Amino acid sequence: MKHIAHYAAPDFAPALGQQPLGDEPVFHSGVLIHDSHLGAWTEVGANSWLVESSLDDYSYTAGDNQIIYTRIGKFSNIASHVRINPGNHPMERVTLHHITYRRKQYGLGEDDASFFDWRRSHQCVIGHDTWLGHNVIVMPGVTIGTGAVVGSGAVVTKDVPPYMIAVGVPARIVRPRFPERISEKLLQIAWWDWDRATLEARFDDLYDVEAFVEKYSS
Repeated sequence: MKHIAHYAAPDFAPALGQQPLGDEPVFHSGVLIHDSHLGAWTEVGANSWLVESSLDDYSYTAGDNQIIYTRIGKFSNIASHVRINPGNHPMERVTLHHITYRRKQYGLGEDDASFFDWRRSHQCVIGHDTWLGHNVIVMPGVTIGTGAVVGSGAVVTKDVPPYMIAVGVPARIVRPRFPERISEKLLQIAWWDWDRATLEARFDDLYDVEAFVEKYSS
């Protein structure tokens, strides 16, 4: 049996979380970005789409993600295979098929712009300091509040309030992440809006939530 201390294939690309971040976003292989805004210290994992969306400072997607018409806050943790805002089909029409709105593809005239505007009007919002576990689906128009956690495999059809934990299909709230007084103080402090210098100066305080809210709540 042969011991291998380290080996990387010639076409190896650094995995998520293994390369320095900074003011410019980091994109891994197979990423598609279309008409979107990305903040500083952000990272988009391999084989991901970000379409007409925003990914604010320090947030990342782990890979194999499809994110459309979505606003994502700061310090958000998006696990692999998460899909946010999958396309709705026109259930009120005779057919659900693409043929009535992707008409150009089928040689039937111009695409139905009003249908795509309807999809855009159902934007998803993912708050600051959120965690969406592996294979989560967030349905159109849903808001996941700041500090919330969504368990792996959940299908989120309704809004999740701040600092709540939701699991299941369809997702249901199982418990708060913190006692209400802690959550309210964290929302008041809004530490995710601190500038870089303040974050660095106060970084060691992020490990103890009780001491943190006592120190920084007014």
